[in-house]
Amino acid sequence: MDAVPYVAIATALLGLGLAVYFRGIVLAADPGNDKMQTIAANIREGAMAFLKREYTWVAVFVGVMFVVMSIFIDTHIYGGIAYLLGAASSATAGYVGMRIATAANVRTTQAARSGSDKALPLAFRGGAVMGFAVAGLGLLGVALCYIIFVKVLEVDDGFAVIAAYGLGGSSIALFARIGGGIYTKAADVG
Repeated sequence: MDAVPYVAIATALLGLGLAVYFRGIVLAADPGNDKMQTIAANIREGAMAFLKREYTWVAVFVGVMFVVMSIFIDTHIYGGIAYLLGAASSATAGYVGMRIATAANVRTTQAARSGSDKALPLAFRGGAVMGFAVAGLGLLGVALCYIIFVKVLEVDDGFAVIAAYGLGGSSIALFARIGGGIYTKAADVG
């Protein structure tokens, strides 16, 4: 049983390594002509501006939740810290996803000019970056929370602290989902 968290950490690091590997493949692909790159740069700029604005407001919510969890929940400061770690993991995954999505889109479009047999693997690898980043960061965070709060600090309700990590990650994911839908609709409307 004691080896399980360390196997989880190794697995998480493998997943993060695959994310970095696929990122390299995506970024090495042809980004297209100047017009395509200009359009992609504008999309990237808008998406990153949106993400910055969204994360600014989400940070306020996360700060309030940290205080509430630290004061009013039985896990005290440990639950608040785990919540912050979960939120940071999810926000990092969202940032990585936005960066790779905006980079992969133009490259996939360029690859599609040669056929779907070139575009599909590139699009898949772009999505794999986000998938491996989410899974890797999530698994790494849960394993580290288990080691720190359950094994090392022996917190009374260590598994509730781990649940707080999940709540932090889910909070950011919820805001990203809602905010992303609003951003997409606004982009559709113009």
